[in-house]
Amino acid sequence: MCCARLYYLPVVSLLAVLVAGAVETRAEPPSLRTVIDHQVLAVQGSQSVAPASASDDYMFARRVSLDLTGRPISVAALKEFVADSDSAKRERLIDRLLASPEYARHMQYTFDVLLMQRLPKKHIDPAAFAEFLRKSFAENKPFNQLALEILSADGAEETNRSASRFMLDRELKREETVRVIGRVFLGRDMQCAQCHNHPQIDDYYQRHYYGLAAFLKRSYLFTDPKSKQVMIGDKIKGDVTFTSVFTGEEGKTPPRMLELTELVDPQPVEEPYEVVPDKTNRGVPKYNRRLQLGPAMVSDSNRAFRLNITNRIWAQMMGQGFVEPLDMFHQENTPSHPQLLETLADALRDHNYDLKYLLKEIAMSAAYQRASYWEGEELPPATSYLVGSIKPLSPEQFAWTLLQSLGEVQKQRALAIAGFRKADEAFDPQSNAAQVRIESAVTAALKPTIDKVVAVFASQNTASKFDASANHALFLINGPEIAERLLPGQGYLIDQLLACETSTEVGDQTYLNVYSRLPTESERALAVTFIEASPGQKQIAVQELLRTLLCSAEYRFVR
Repeated sequence: MCCARLYYLPVVSLLAVLVAGAVETRAEPPSLRTVIDHQVLAVQGSQSVAPASASDDYMFARRVSLDLTGRPISVAALKEFVADSDSAKRERLIDRLLASPEYARHMQYTFDVLLMQRLPKKHIDPAAFAEFLRKSFAENKPFNQLALEILSADGAEETNRSASRFMLDRELKREETVRVIGRVFLGRDMQCAQCHNHPQIDDYYQRHYYGLAAFLKRSYLFTDPKSKQVMIGDKIKGDVTFTSVFTGEEGKTPPRMLELTELVDPQPVEEPYEVVPDKTNRGVPKYNRRLQLGPAMVSDSNRAFRLNITNRIWAQMMGQGFVEPLDMFHQENTPSHPQLLETLADALRDHNYDLKYLLKEIAMSAAYQRASYWEGEELPPATSYLVGSIKPLSPEQFAWTLLQSLGEVQKQRALAIAGFRKADEAFDPQSNAAQVRIESAVTAALKPTIDKVVAVFASQNTASKFDASANHALFLINGPEIAERLLPGQGYLIDQLLACETSTEVGDQTYLNVYSRLPTESERALAVTFIEASPGQKQIAVQELLRTLLCSAEYRFVR
């Protein structure tokens, strides 16, 4: 039995193993979801507070669908889920969502924003980079492999050109490139360590910043004279030196990851180049410092890498990282649950950086499935994870949610299926391959509208923060993207609502499509009163009811 396993055994079991020697039958370690719940509650100590109750099926289904696919669960799937009495239905739903093409698309959006921060195109088509990410998540590519590919790509070969956007579209500018590498892969924003050791964070040193810069110091942009494509070339010379503007102290560093051992260049050889750099040829050294960056980053010795991605995935699901801000890991900013962060990070590493594994274990924990309302007198801090988080929808989540609520997603799915069946009568929309084709067709059809919505809501919004603005309100009240889809006769949700026989049915179907839940009795009564207040004006009343719910605070958040 390896030492890593002993930690999870109860003390009595551990003593029995030590006394008895080799034992054939041993207790299995608890699942990661169980460890999560134990350690979340354990940090409370003697001042323990009872957590919120479990979320109901409506809340859970909407939350987990938005978190794993970036879109609400469909009304048909929601009704089926709620009616299911099997105790394993939540795990089955999680598995289905993680296996869906929508999962890959959502993770593509999430990591595109993280890695590229909505930068405009310079050398690489953003759509090509997005497709590289989507395929990577569709294949469930291990995250360490994905990071390695992104940090190593030079754009010289078609096989890695799309992945090279991370470096090429920042044009290897030290201030931009080194900062983003530290932020998104190490969880450390070391911008303020360029000119001196960080003035406020004791363990952010100039040598850390320039240690990362040293990996890229010998790299340069090369424009191929034939294809005119820009790519990365490399040379064999170029070292990093720095001077503190505070003390005047001079320093020099080879490539290094924070405080880990410095990388040492191999002994020089008689001919150091595979391709000697000149005006017509991109330099390709036999030993390339830049190509040491990826392996050093994902090395098992670099704990910062796995702690960072674990913290980000936890924040994606729970609304709050163990370390906040997410890019401010340092000795004075300790994790809220240090042991749990270490446990999750090591488990992710031991499962070959399988993000689906980590996402599922978090989603299956009681901590994730708690209700987002608190019945006690004083709301516990977000870092306690005793109550479900309320997270703002990202611009992409909001765009897809809006178009689904109005019936546009369903309409485009129906059109895609009809088109595929027309071309192939044997087309089975339930097969995995068909689901991918349908999702791709729907995404292509909706991309112009999605982009318009994102442009409005990304102006003052990142993937993790939300600030309402006048533009947001004006869009929801007067935006053509909404107004056009509230007109009857075009196959949108409004047609279904107007076809309802009773005002109660109208209210229930509106709430299911907008909030993924049924209205409370008081909400149902208000909806009926509103619809019936103006006889003969049902269309206007239904349109206003829809607008009212779409403009609400509940709609704008994952709860």
